[in-house]
Amino acid sequence: MDEVLLRSLMPSVLTVLVRRGADFAAAEDAVQDALVEALRVGAADPSPNSSSKGLPMRDPKGWLVTVAWRKFLDATRADAARRRREGRVEHEPAPGPAPAVDDTLQLYFLCAHPSLTPASAVALTLRAVGGLTTRQIAQAYLVPEATMAQRISRAKRTVSGERLDRPGDVATVLRVLYLVFNEGYTGDVDLAGEAIRLTRQLAAVVDHPEVVGLLALMLLHHARRAARTASDGSLVPLAEQDRGRWDTALTAEGIGILQAALARDRLGEFQVQAAIAALHADAPTTEETDWVQIVEWYDELTRLTDNPVVRLNRAVAVGEADGPRAGLAALAALDAPSPGSSGRGHPLPRHAAVAAYLHERDGDLAKAARLYAEAAHEAPNLAERDHLTRQAARLNARRRH
Repeated sequence: MDEVLLRSLMPSVLTVLVRRGADFAAAEDAVQDALVEALRVGAADPSPNSSSKGLPMRDPKGWLVTVAWRKFLDATRADAARRRREGRVEHEPAPGPAPAVDDTLQLYFLCAHPSLTPASAVALTLRAVGGLTTRQIAQAYLVPEATMAQRISRAKRTVSGERLDRPGDVATVLRVLYLVFNEGYTGDVDLAGEAIRLTRQLAAVVDHPEVVGLLALMLLHHARRAARTASDGSLVPLAEQDRGRWDTALTAEGIGILQAALARDRLGEFQVQAAIAALHADAPTTEETDWVQIVEWYDELTRLTDNPVVRLNRAVAVGEADGPRAGLAALAALDAPSPGSSGRGHPLPRHAAVAAYLHERDGDLAKAARLYAEAAHEAPNLAERDHLTRQAARLNARRRH
């Protein structure tokens, strides 16, 4: 039984049910039940061409639509509060091939509805579009299954009244997918891999340069995955990674997709981020990286987003291109109060770590060690905290000798 195939069909099956009049929450439950039934049938009858009782591989989508619709009808009939829907229930569509209409894009829009929190949008996308179970999503986000079930239920109730034919925002969908990708790998679910799969699926149904820009960015980052951690699980910074362990096939695919997107001359932030990642991928070593061009891309990204985190990363690139003192000057510009403000705001995440790196390169080991320790205290996760603590200890050891 090809579970990946079945899960890839779930968005289109779900949209068929919604088009027939099922509300989103009930339809999604029915599609999940149909997937479970398909896996059960496949396990009982694993032959390539299943029997009449099994899953017909010549039209798996049609089979899933039929089973999901029947399960929806069963649930509707069993719910006394939904008896007003009996008129619609009585008109069950005749069996036959599934419609050719693909509403996958509208389903992405629905799951990334602006009324949902980012966490709820991510969970709903993984469940309704990705086909993951509630337990798998809970394990991936390290929360109890009951907590995730409540989150998904609230999200489904929120979007149940929305129509599939309403226009959606591609940018919101892309941000949700990027949130999924950045979770990486936890438990038995590879969220980075799931995000890439879903972005490929989205790219197949929408012609948008930022969609393929995001796909290229994901592939280029994912290509470095094997080199990103040591055998003991500790983080390995980009400059210290074994580039021989980078996945050259993913890199080549990402660069090819990026080049096609850039050729359309409709620049967006994900394309720019992918261009920066491609320059890192092209360089045999950190020293041979084209830092000047990376700074230029960061200038473009700043123009597009005016994001403080982008400016922070730009300061690192300036430090590599023009020397650590130039990088520290760029960092100092981030600390300056904006016009009309009363003073400096709270430092950005990673601000202390960037300052520590630049001060170390400038030779001020005492200040760098102190800043690494400060950055470790503010680190968002254990792996990053341990890495920064080791950096501080390394510099303090150098100073004693």
